[in-house]
Amino acid sequence: MQMGRVIGSVWATRKEEGLNGLKLLIVQPIDSNQQPIRSEIVAADRIGAGIGDDVLITSGGSSRYIMKENPLPIDAVVIGIIDSTEVMRGEDNE
Repeated sequence: MQMGRVIGSVWATRKEEGLNGLKLLIVQPIDSNQQPIRSEIVAADRIGAGIGDDVLITSGGSSRYIMKENPLPIDAVVIGIIDSTEVMRGEDNE
């Protein structure tokens, strides 16, 4: 699992049949300081995240199974919208 910020949407009128009805979002992975890390990814979303939301995403093979009976051809999926985070900062972490 990793944190990310939704920075955009992707529209594709022609796509694999299993993707119909899924919203596709552009997500910028972020660290615990809310700073961007790595390149943006496209993640499927069924929970209603929107631009500006901080989200939890999972990627890799497990993301294909958001619908157990019908594995989907996706590599990342939004699994939660973050309400807040709390990070302990110490002398070694500043």
